Amino acid sequence: MHVIIIEDEKPSARRLQRMLQKLDIEVSIMLHSVEESIVWFENNTHPDLIFLDIQLSDGLSFEIFESIDIKSAIIFTTAYDEYALKAFKLNSIDYLLKPIDDGDLAVAVKKYQERAPQKQAVTLDFNDIKKLLVNPIDRAYKKRFSVKIGQHLKLINIDDIECFYSENKGTYLYTGEGRNYLLDTTLELLENELEPQTFFRINRKFFVNINAIKDMVSYTNSRLQIKLKSYNEQDIIVARERVKDFKGWLE
Repeated sequence: MHVIIIEDEKPSARRLQRMLQKLDIEVSIMLHSVEESIVWFENNTHPDLIFLDIQLSDGLSFEIFESIDIKSAIIFTTAYDEYALKAFKLNSIDYLLKPIDDGDLAVAVKKYQERAPQKQAVTLDFNDIKKLLVNPIDRAYKKRFSVKIGQHLKLINIDDIECFYSENKGTYLYTGEGRNYLLDTTLELLENELEPQTFFRINRKFFVNINAIKDMVSYTNSRLQIKLKSYNEQDIIVARERVKDFKGWLE
């Protein structure tokens, strides 16, 4: 069986390779980006099975399939939430939610092996899945946050929030009124709760609201500095590896 892994996080790719070796499956090659994958598929025999991450270092893995006609079976390895995963389950062999569980991996491989002798084609409508990722149906994003002020609770509407940021192991929201409030959450949890067309995580410390951006300025090392309407407590810098995605998000 000819198997490859497409995963931008090399430690995750190596871990998956070791897990597959325990199932007596050898991985032919590990690819780490859209560009690298396209070049490889153009010059090599396509595999029987691909373990595919979605968010690669240079874009979504769907871009590979827009350039190359690939008929390989696919098992998704993804950190995306259940709303997107429902779509994958309809047409792909299976999906594995990170961190990948040994038992789930074994079940997914068995599904493939049971289908393989019948040469069943696995057809994926990548455009439909891609649209679902960008605009998930029936997705309930946070509309307001409750914050504690002394013995009282205050509700803050999402439209009034300029940014979320982490500082000294705490997570804060900052409003257009120039007030910040401590939240009982993390930026990682917020990633699945904020509407992605409105909020973007520009670096490890900040989510910004597109409607609060006042100006954008070129910064050192190919980065961008963001200026918000009210927030000015510290510099807000778009990480270099996020600049491309940030510009795409603005459009």
